[in-house]
Amino acid sequence: MVLSWTRGRVFRRGRKGKELNSGGDLEIEIAIPTHFRCPVTLDLMKDPVTLSTGITYDRDSIEKWIEAGNLTCPVTKGELTSFDMIPNHAIRRMIQDWCVEHRSYGIERIPTPRIPVTPYEVTNTCTRILSAAENGDGNKCVELVRKIKAWGKESERNKRCMVANGVSLALANAFHSFSSVDKNAVVLEEILGVLTWMGPVSEEGRSVLGSVNSIGCLLWFLNGNQLSTKQNAVLLLKQVNVEALVKTVGVVEALVKMIKEPVGTIATKACLSIVFNMLSSLEDRDGISQRFVELGLVSALLEILVDAERGVCEKALGVLDCLCGCKQGVEMAKANALTLPLVIKKLLRVSELSSSFAVSILWKLCDKTEEGVLVEALQVGVFQKLLVLLQVGCGDRTKEKATDLLKLLNGYKGQAECVDSSLDFKHLKRPF
Repeated sequence: MVLSWTRGRVFRRGRKGKELNSGGDLEIEIAIPTHFRCPVTLDLMKDPVTLSTGITYDRDSIEKWIEAGNLTCPVTKGELTSFDMIPNHAIRRMIQDWCVEHRSYGIERIPTPRIPVTPYEVTNTCTRILSAAENGDGNKCVELVRKIKAWGKESERNKRCMVANGVSLALANAFHSFSSVDKNAVVLEEILGVLTWMGPVSEEGRSVLGSVNSIGCLLWFLNGNQLSTKQNAVLLLKQVNVEALVKTVGVVEALVKMIKEPVGTIATKACLSIVFNMLSSLEDRDGISQRFVELGLVSALLEILVDAERGVCEKALGVLDCLCGCKQGVEMAKANALTLPLVIKKLLRVSELSSSFAVSILWKLCDKTEEGVLVEALQVGVFQKLLVLLQVGCGDRTKEKATDLLKLLNGYKGQAECVDSSLDFKHLKRPF
């Protein structure tokens, strides 16, 4: 294996006594010793480890090999009797010394790698966290949670190890135990910060977080003033079962407030996802929909749609579609002058999902008894956009609703004074 550095790089990083010719490009070739290279990737090893077969590999490479389902040694082809990886400090120091010797050629010394956390260390720490929670020892729990946070910052490998060994469940139980916010706000905030990047919480963990005390704590943080904590709270609230959220007083109000006073794109997406799940998965949707409408969510969604990015736009249209499923939601949407122009504008401009939501909303708003709504929709250019949508292609349900709308709107075309002149016809298939 040979690494090459161009003259420019050598000139920048290794001028010690080196004179370069002024004409032409100078290329310096440095051969990496064979035993410094990983047998899998043939690259210089950064974290050499030795398997049970006695062969040394770069840790990242051999981990990917094993995670892919391979149970043999890549070199010897022998079956691995153990997946333990022993750090080869001797080879690592030799590689570092070699890098230092060749630093004048632009080779940087590889840093000394940190030893990855082991499943035993993770399990032991989880046990100690639960013990501290049971004893009400907030200071000890904070110390252990910060230890987990430090492990997570070191590498993605550590994060995977912690997720696989039940850290999220232990933290969820600790969060529940320290749910007396007035006395334990610090430890709860530390746990909250780690749980948000721990990945999807297990079903058992979601059940624990769905307790009255746990949701109450999350709402307390959600209604606080610290932006990062508010975002973490709503991200964790997103993982709680919908049934538990509906039963808790104050959840609807907190979510609407968060949408009206956004913290950031990530938090807004999480809020909209929670609301959508609440409106689309519950059997008794009218009651919860009416509550959201009364709190002014329809107008808040329309304000978001004015300049929302794709992910937020899809979710906002999805929630608006759900709200238009109840009588109060339809009336509120019709009463707002922004509804038709904004919804029609999103057709064909965001994504296929957004277009399907937009068609569904228009299908619910356009009633043959509402002549004014139909004429306004025509004036904004909905007829042409629906035709383009059918030609571009869409889902069966969306196609059915778009066809119904075209049939309904066709009788009022003569009453429309103008159409949207900004309509982009680039998607229309030409007959020639």
